[in-house]
Amino acid sequence: MSRVFADDKPLDPRARQLLRTLIARYIRDGEPVGSQTLAKHAGLDVSPATIRNILADLEDVGLLSSPHTSAGRIPTAQGYRVFVDSLLQVRPLPEGELARLKHELPAGSGTQALLGSASELLSAMTHFVGVVSVPRREQFAFRHIDFVPLDAQRVLAILVFADNDVQNRIIQTRRAYDAGELERVANYLNHHFAGLPLSEIRTTLVRELQAARSEMEILLAHTVELAEQALAPAGDDMVLAGQTRLMGVQELSDLDRLRELFEAFARKREILQLLERTLRAPGVRIFIGEETGLAPLEGVSLVTAPYMAGGQVLGVLGVIGPTRMAYDRIIPVVQAAADVLGAALKAPALKDG
Repeated sequence: MSRVFADDKPLDPRARQLLRTLIARYIRDGEPVGSQTLAKHAGLDVSPATIRNILADLEDVGLLSSPHTSAGRIPTAQGYRVFVDSLLQVRPLPEGELARLKHELPAGSGTQALLGSASELLSAMTHFVGVVSVPRREQFAFRHIDFVPLDAQRVLAILVFADNDVQNRIIQTRRAYDAGELERVANYLNHHFAGLPLSEIRTTLVRELQAARSEMEILLAHTVELAEQALAPAGDDMVLAGQTRLMGVQELSDLDRLRELFEAFARKREILQLLERTLRAPGVRIFIGEETGLAPLEGVSLVTAPYMAGGQVLGVLGVIGPTRMAYDRIIPVVQAAADVLGAALKAPALKDG
């Protein structure tokens, strides 16, 4: 149960009901809520004067605040936290919306296409920003590689993964390789390592080189040099959709705050680090305002859930929107999207175990 932080006592039932009603109406209407409104809608047989006293207590412990231009009150980030943790009633996603997710995130579409579709869907279904972190390529099985000489010391590596994703990487080499040498290296990798994840391939190559002799040693030395770069971990990234939707949000109308937020979207690094913090936490996690630890995100909330395939956590998806969001509607969308995306990715793209 959430507690009143000033004296560490639980909120009594009347305070809980008033807080729940006030926040629900504020989320719906975007206007400060007064005692007269609560007297009509909270379902409590108490006077407006008693309600005002309870609201004052909730304000004293930091769950509500009073805008100076209004007699009503609005929730603080701490108030939203109590609401989300112990007062919110979340229902499963309606069947129609779940069917839409499954239809637009079908298995076999390729990882990049699925991630893009997932972020667009999250944005479209919530009217806020959809965000999906890109899985590390380390977690996907390697299927095939080709090398193409570009010039004296540059080679193009074309990697195909088991999830049908194709990546092109340019390699700087210590010496020139002719087409025959590149073909032998590619054939060796394709014959011996198809179906294995990248990290395992690199470890095995180095071990085999240490034990090899004569002609095999030469081939392995060439293979290790090319594979070190071709199979190196790619930089993690994320897919964003719907950033401009925040421009019409009443609570984010301050231009300086919006600019900071859009700069954070462009950098991606801080938001990606925030998503990484939720990788090992099962289920939905919610960061409200300053809980993100990022100044540009102090005016927004982030609702996230990890997506999994084959028993492995691949990444995190979520929705970024104002703290005044309909959490009861956003939470089931995020959880269902994580489940559907994981199911679409669980094809033979991942190394078992």
